[in-house]
Amino acid sequence: MASSSASALSRLSSISRHFNPSHADKDGVALVKISPEVSEALSNGRAVVALESTIISHGMPYPKNLETAKEVEAIVRENGAVPATIAILDGTPCIGLTIEELERLARLGPRAQKTARRDIAHVVATRGNGATTVSATMIFAHMVGIPLFVTGGIGGVHQHGEHTMDISSDLTELGRTPVAVISAGVKSILDIPRTLEYLETQGVCVAAYKTNEFPAFFTEASGCKVPCRVDTPDDCARLIDANLKLELGTGMLIAVPIPKEHSASGNLIESAIQTALREARDKNITGNAATPFLLARVNELTGGASLASNIALVKNNALVGSKIAVALSQIRECCRKGGLE
Repeated sequence: MASSSASALSRLSSISRHFNPSHADKDGVALVKISPEVSEALSNGRAVVALESTIISHGMPYPKNLETAKEVEAIVRENGAVPATIAILDGTPCIGLTIEELERLARLGPRAQKTARRDIAHVVATRGNGATTVSATMIFAHMVGIPLFVTGGIGGVHQHGEHTMDISSDLTELGRTPVAVISAGVKSILDIPRTLEYLETQGVCVAAYKTNEFPAFFTEASGCKVPCRVDTPDDCARLIDANLKLELGTGMLIAVPIPKEHSASGNLIESAIQTALREARDKNITGNAATPFLLARVNELTGGASLASNIALVKNNALVGSKIAVALSQIRECCRKGGLE
């Protein structure tokens, strides 16, 4: 009886929390705006997939960025989930964007500030526009109860990071925010072995989808083994559900290899990456400017092949992530029904 009452109370609390599309502070001032579509989905226990916005503003030029953003959201919907693209617009964190808001962000491009955890307060306080990175997207997703987030690739330990201490805040966020991140692994412009070591130190479960080897963004394999393998969306959903129920407090990384048909150009891209890395060192390009420079330069050197691969892997991650989100919502629905019986 107690279990039944607790489950019902939890359900009512969730409905109450998401009925109003804005989260407010104690004075009633809206802090976070949730779109009606996302709010309704969360209230009804439907699958929701969080999406970042840095890939829109800094990942590719207009109008390709807008086209890709729309296509990714369409893939999420086609597979039974609701997309929640996250960004900060005029100082308000928005969970779920309208077509008009997506276009505005796409047109802003790099003029929207690349926003990680450290930048959130500044962008909000100055009523600026911020494109959320992995870390900031995780924070806002967790804030409103979205357990899963799809991206292209996460940040990591940069080359020679043992000397420069240039380590992405994505990794520390995974260590303290319980959101599952679906990505094509770590961008291969980074130091993958050290990135995996850092994630282990942070207590982050790293799983690979249908493989025993950690993918390297543009290529299917990195040469690094993973401690955990998952072969179906249900496997992934059970893993996420266990992590959340046990309240371990950490995120989770599920790495999905790039589709085989798009990994053929991997050697060409890897060669371009090495050239771009040398150029970045020569020009002393570091910090959060490094990744945009490297990805843009690699795209130039490969005649657009890397951008095509990037888009393909993001769409594939959205496909897999949506199926995982649906499986997770089904597990939660079964638990709720069991608690109410």
